Amino acid sequence: MVREIEIKDHSQIEKINRLACDTPFEVWLSSGTLMLDARSLLGLFALVGKKAFVVAEDDINPKAFQKLVNKMV
Repeated sequence: MVREIEIKDHSQIEKINRLACDTPFEVWLSSGTLMLDARSLLGLFALVGKKAFVVAEDDINPKAFQKLVNKMV
């Protein structure tokens, strides 16, 4: 599953990281050429001010995934 978000600032990165750490499935952020584990805080700061894709495996409940993405923005 993939959803696009815009990452505006450092506080949003921290929020995304916190949500990903609390999620029972793996979550990644992709900028198109770069794929980062959302549980790894340091790398996520490279995405500030950019659009990114929230990525999870296809066998995840779509409603749970959408709820997670909605909390990230």
